[in-house]
Amino acid sequence: QGSVDCPNLEFEYGDTDGHGAELSELYSYTEEPELGTNRRCFEEDFHTQAQGRRWLELDGAQQKAYVMHLLDGLEMVNRDKRLKVARAILYLAQGVFGDCDNEGDVLHWSRHNSFLLYQLGTFTAFLELLNMEIDNSQACSSALRKPAISLADSTELRVLLSVMYLMVENIRVEQELDPPEWKTCRETFRMELSFPVHTEEPFALLLFTMVTKFCSGHAPHFPMKKVLLLLWKVLLFTLGGFEALQAMKVRKREELGLPPLPEDSIQVMRSMRAASPPTYSIELMEQQQQKRGHRSRRPLMKQDSLDIYNERDPFKNDEAGVDEEESDDMDSGIEGELDLMERDAIIPTMPAQRPPIERVSFPKGLPWAPKVRQKDIEHFLEASRNKFIGFTLGQDTETLIGLPRPIHESVKTLKQHKYISISDVQIKNEEELEKCPMSLGEEEVQETPCEILYRAMLYNLPQYMIALLKILLAAAPTSKAKTDSINILADVLPEEMPITVLQSMKLGIDVNRHKEIIVKSISALLLLLLKHFKLNHIYQFEYVSQHLVFANCIPLILKFFNQNILSYITAKNSISVLDYPHCTVHDLPELTAESLEAGDNNQFCWRNLFSCINLLRILNKLTKWKHSRTMMLVVFKSAPILKRALKVKQAMMQLYVLKLLKIQTKYLGRQWRKSNMKTMSAIYQKVRHRMNDDWAYGNDIDARPWDFQAEECTLRANIEAFNSRRYDKPQDSEFAPVDNCLQSVLGQRLELPEDFHYSYELWLEREVFSQPIRWEELLHYQ
Repeated sequence: QGSVDCPNLEFEYGDTDGHGAELSELYSYTEEPELGTNRRCFEEDFHTQAQGRRWLELDGAQQKAYVMHLLDGLEMVNRDKRLKVARAILYLAQGVFGDCDNEGDVLHWSRHNSFLLYQLGTFTAFLELLNMEIDNSQACSSALRKPAISLADSTELRVLLSVMYLMVENIRVEQELDPPEWKTCRETFRMELSFPVHTEEPFALLLFTMVTKFCSGHAPHFPMKKVLLLLWKVLLFTLGGFEALQAMKVRKREELGLPPLPEDSIQVMRSMRAASPPTYSIELMEQQQQKRGHRSRRPLMKQDSLDIYNERDPFKNDEAGVDEEESDDMDSGIEGELDLMERDAIIPTMPAQRPPIERVSFPKGLPWAPKVRQKDIEHFLEASRNKFIGFTLGQDTETLIGLPRPIHESVKTLKQHKYISISDVQIKNEEELEKCPMSLGEEEVQETPCEILYRAMLYNLPQYMIALLKILLAAAPTSKAKTDSINILADVLPEEMPITVLQSMKLGIDVNRHKEIIVKSISALLLLLLKHFKLNHIYQFEYVSQHLVFANCIPLILKFFNQNILSYITAKNSISVLDYPHCTVHDLPELTAESLEAGDNNQFCWRNLFSCINLLRILNKLTKWKHSRTMMLVVFKSAPILKRALKVKQAMMQLYVLKLLKIQTKYLGRQWRKSNMKTMSAIYQKVRHRMNDDWAYGNDIDARPWDFQAEECTLRANIEAFNSRRYDKPQDSEFAPVDNCLQSVLGQRLELPEDFHYSYELWLEREVFSQPIRWEELLHYQ
């Protein structure tokens, strides 16, 4: 599937897709009839209150009065009546589409009503109802008894979560023409979600708990897609998106007295161009000239057909031998499931055409400023001193006596490009706090939304990470359907399964779209967590990333990419005429098998490309500067999987793939480097240079292959020390005051068990009289 050569993809990476697309992904196509139900519930009630008038005609005071009337209805004991009122509120949040003429109006009224609902306290009311539904043991037990769970099992939860999602998403998105009271409202809502007032935990933690409850099998009816979308948007709203993160990073560097960042990485990547696949004719001629010397002459094949054969995999044409060797033992790499899906791809018979040769003009100079770590300077000086003067001076980077002039120049250049990260400062501060806890006193910790979230998540964080990865595995397109895997389709399967071919096709598209949206939300929220925790404190980031690694996140992401990634990115699993808000204001055309197969005419699927980039970024975050994890990439044979992903012509995605290839190049052997020169030059052109990092040659002093367990153990010890120092407040530390008075110690009353006096004499005999006391050992005890 997909063309022979992928065209350049006009994709702009951001926090989210367009506003309309983000709202439409909340609903499955099987939920479409419920839009009409919501409208009926609203109109039945509204006509009793405002006869003969439309919602759009009411003034502000009348709209408020009607919303207050609806909120009173939520207090009803009768469950069905309460659901009808909740549906009426959902119809308001969906933008009273029955009164609108076009999609723009629906989105406008959806935003207007969301702000109105929030100002009148709807979110808090729905939060109480959500807590009631989560604790509803009757719904859980009936769902557990059913052989097949469908949409009907999660009706109340879906209505509640939809209203909350629409409110969060509409209020989160800023627009230029927003009135000042909306801006105030947005800040209040952000504070309310970030800093819990009534409860002990932030709202995001309730959603994390829902995820773990679902994965444990106690609540299989939870609509997971809606929960994950809401969780992602709440984190995005409370913690901030990528641009807010960049601004926070700049501010934090200023506070710590560090020099400003050399560039804004988001902007650099936006101006990058994708690497074009190689132009084959020149290269094939070179190969033929090389082979002519030591092979018998063969009749030349027609050049064009050779090109078409090679264009099946643009990044693979000069390395077929290597990939064939690798593919033999590929299946044993990750759980025996990493099949090389493209190995047997059928080459279409096509008329021979010359593809136009695209000339790539790279900008003069390289896109990134080089960076050097303090450690790099120390390694360089250690090697130089060993070579020229025969001894080293530890971490001294100032003394250059006895070293030749070129070494002085090198050190000067290295120091010019030295980069101190926020993490380096945090690690140094942590070491000092561990060393001198008394003299440095209590550390001042800023109560940021990120800090509050970490503290709330801390004790159950491993379970949260495992649950998210379980759902990601179930939603990955490469996953085989196993009996023990969790069922993530509870909120997409209808009560009556499809009868006709057309209904089956529609449900098939719906299920695939549902899985894609789940992958998108999990990949985005994991990346957000990693980035924010890293900025807040490096050991918070390391704690999350270590638990992701322990839960097999690295092989899981590689397994995800072990598919025809080009066809995943160009997949057309959407029916645009059924998307909200389009389906609410237009008459539905007759759906046919042909129109469903054709799909929309987009060049690529935004959410799938977004998910792929997020997963690559997560993989980069987990493996960067960690040799043990880099070796996992090598052991799981990630190089051919990653190289296939380079076929997607999108600069940002290629950059993250190249970064992952760069860190493992030194372990892949000389033959691999020799046969992958195009990939090597792409790394040189696009990835940031680290001076004196010989990634391309493999004689790095850090490449000791078997110190890995020690590395992870040291890291774990540091993380545990940080967590216990900062978060285990009632600690019985060695600095706590000790009662040294014999009278008061002996005078303390001890609670003894009731049967103690019966066995007291026996205890004395066994524990005291029959035990010889070695007084000299007692005196010498340290």
